[in-house]
Amino acid sequence: MLVTRFAPSPTGRLHRGHAFSALTAQALVRPCGGRLILRIEDIDAARSRPEFEAAILDDLAWLGLEWEAPARRQSEHLTDYADALQRLRAEGLVYRCFKTRREILDDIGRAPHGREAAYVGAALPEHEEAARLAAEEPFAWRLSLAAARRKLGAAWDELGFREQGAGPGGERGEQLARPERAGDIILARKGLGVAYHLAVVVDDALQGITHVTRGCDLYEAVHSQRLLQALLGLPTPVYHHHRLLLRADGKRFAKRDEAETLGQLRARGMSPQALRAELGFE
Repeated sequence: MLVTRFAPSPTGRLHRGHAFSALTAQALVRPCGGRLILRIEDIDAARSRPEFEAAILDDLAWLGLEWEAPARRQSEHLTDYADALQRLRAEGLVYRCFKTRREILDDIGRAPHGREAAYVGAALPEHEEAARLAAEEPFAWRLSLAAARRKLGAAWDELGFREQGAGPGGERGEQLARPERAGDIILARKGLGVAYHLAVVVDDALQGITHVTRGCDLYEAVHSQRLLQALLGLPTPVYHHHRLLLRADGKRFAKRDEAETLGQLRARGMSPQALRAELGFE
C-alpha cells in the first residue's frame, strides 16, 4: 500500500505553497486507496508554537484534507532520534564538531575547488576534545563521510533511490546518491536536539512511509538521507518531489516573505473549492 505524508513545521501559518504540497500528497494516495499521514515537525523548539499547530489543523481541514489521527509530533519522540544517534556513535560514524559557523565558512573557503558548499572535518584529538567538553563548549554531532565510506565499502558507490516526481533539474527515475555533495552533515546539537536529516529518516521508517512527497527544493536532501538509511539499516522510500508554487513575481511562497496565509484567504472569502481549482486540483 502506498503511504505518504505531509509534514509541516508549526513555525508560522500555512500559505498557498503548503496547500499545493498537501494536495499533491493527497492526489498521490487517492487513486490507489493509499494512506496520507500528517506529521508535525516541531523539533525547532525555539520557533514552534502551539497556535501555529492549531492553525495548521484548521487550515488543512478547511482545505478538505483527511489524514490519519493522531498526527505524529516529533517533539514527543525525541528518544527515537537519540537512539538512532547512539547507534551511529557506537559504530564511530559521528564526531563532535566544536567549530563555529564562521570557522566552518572559512574552512569551506579554503577547500579545493568543487567543495565550496560542503564541509568535511574530523574528530579532535582526545585530550583537546576532553578539554573542550570540560569547558562546556557547544558542539554539533556531525556524520563522518570518511567513516561512512569505510563502513559501506563498495556499497557506497551503489547507493541509489527512485525519483517518481522530478528534481529541480528534471531528475527522474533511478538516481545515484551522492552524499559527498553535502559533506559532514549535522545530526544533532548539544542542548538543541536532533537535526532535520536524522529525524525525518527515522520518522519515515517508523511510520512506514513508502513515498516521500515534498517540494523539489528538498531534492538535495535525499543524498544525505539515503546514506543515513543505509547506515541505520532503514528502508528507502520512493521519492516524489513536486514543482514549487511561484508567486506572480516568480519567487516561491515563503513564510519569511509574509506570503498570504490560508487563514487570510479564508478571511477574505475564498472558498476551499476555489483555492483547489486555482492550484490545479478539481
